[in-house]
Amino acid sequence: MKTQAGKTRTTKKPIIAALAAATLVLAGCSGGSGGGSGSGAASDALSVNWGGFPDSWAPGAEMEAGYMRVPYENLVALDAQGKVTPVLATKWEQTGKALTLELRKDVFFHDGTPFNAEAVKVNLETVQKSKGPFAGPLKVIKSIDVVDDHTVRLNLSEPTPSLLTTLSTRATPMASPKAIAAGTVAQHPVGTGPWAYDPKSSSKGTRMAFKFYPKYWGGSQSVGFKTIELYAIPDDTAASGALARGEIDITDTEVAQQSRLKGTPGVKTLSYPAIRNNPMFFDRGPGGVFEDVNVRRAACYALDTQALAKVEPDFKPRTQHFSEGESGYNPAIPGYKHDLARARQLYEQAGSPPVKATVLAAPFTEKQNQVYAAQLAEIGMEVKVQVAPPPQFFSTWNSGKYALGLGSNDELTAYDWYKAWFAADAPGNPSGAESEELKRAADVAIKAGTSPKAAELWGQVTRIISDEALTCGHVAGDELIAWQSKRVDGVTAPSQPWEAHMVDYKNLRPKGE
Repeated sequence: MKTQAGKTRTTKKPIIAALAAATLVLAGCSGGSGGGSGSGAASDALSVNWGGFPDSWAPGAEMEAGYMRVPYENLVALDAQGKVTPVLATKWEQTGKALTLELRKDVFFHDGTPFNAEAVKVNLETVQKSKGPFAGPLKVIKSIDVVDDHTVRLNLSEPTPSLLTTLSTRATPMASPKAIAAGTVAQHPVGTGPWAYDPKSSSKGTRMAFKFYPKYWGGSQSVGFKTIELYAIPDDTAASGALARGEIDITDTEVAQQSRLKGTPGVKTLSYPAIRNNPMFFDRGPGGVFEDVNVRRAACYALDTQALAKVEPDFKPRTQHFSEGESGYNPAIPGYKHDLARARQLYEQAGSPPVKATVLAAPFTEKQNQVYAAQLAEIGMEVKVQVAPPPQFFSTWNSGKYALGLGSNDELTAYDWYKAWFAADAPGNPSGAESEELKRAADVAIKAGTSPKAAELWGQVTRIISDEALTCGHVAGDELIAWQSKRVDGVTAPSQPWEAHMVDYKNLRPKGE
């Protein structure tokens, strides 16, 4: 499926060039082995295609989980039941004022640097200083104390029961502080995970090779594949062909490819919920294009997510960001069902101010943006869609340069969502606008901590966000994974929720092992 940092469908020439390069790499690495992995190596090599590589591997960058979780690990993880489990942190204690973590001993980054409390401090402060939405939920950490080599205390400005959940997500990978300081981590990831990046075995732009790190704290028996090769084949048809020929072992794909793959011997598929996205009205401060709530509401009623789903079948319309059972879900949120008459009425009530705006799109969000722009034009709002390469898109789409934007929101809790996009100081709120009603409701919910009332109070926060039309047009999409079952066992949906381009690499085993 098309996701924030996923398939970069560009013009025909770049796709052909990328396909040609990937084909050459696959052919050059097949080594005449005649079977299985694109690496042509023994069964301990796994070849995976997620369509493209992150622009940056630095902490705070919006790299997707399928990439991040090869070289990197988090302090904690979530299991299938949503319970926080140990990874690089083995124990923790949280109060309203601090979160204290005991760290795993005898862990090393791939460059030999010891993993310790100082490394945690460097990583979290790096994310805090980044310009993307991941920085928002970490602003609650007012200072970090290195208690000793393997104990770190995060001092909080307010109670934050969801902080451990945040530390499990792609917002907070642990990278080598040495590589961060050198500035090399953006292009050469250095983590603590089982697999270390091997530039000598990689081919820029088409293949990234990661080989088992001998000092990995989990030991060699914790993984089935000793080498993971990530490929960048941006076209689903080409990727499906490579999978069918046994040149790659796993790929993401789309619904349109299922009929082709269905008859391929050994190929299996699975899908799981992976992405949530929605338009954001950034220019809503004084004098802004979207300052008037009725202008925003008019735009929301003009959007037709059901029509979008007909041209983008991966997407399922929703009334709100969160699902039932998640923090922030509120059954009383009606959403904005498509209603042109209501949209025109609200726009007229606002005085029909001229709306001429530009929205920045990546190649993989262009179609969705074009659909929404055409729908807004029906009530007289003029939105121009400007397409930019992914690196430019990720660095500027929510910077405040554009009046509105469309991107993924993968925050798992209402606290994180509020802090990332809607609080006055949120990185995703460049206008700094926040109503008194929203701030009061959020403050009350934060003070509630883990009390029984907290869930209801966060539901009130998300209701206000909807009522004020700060965002709308919610859709969710499934990730569709296809793999060669003759080569690989253990492919399941990831336990960490809402992560695109992801399989549990550690659970994968060569067939028959």
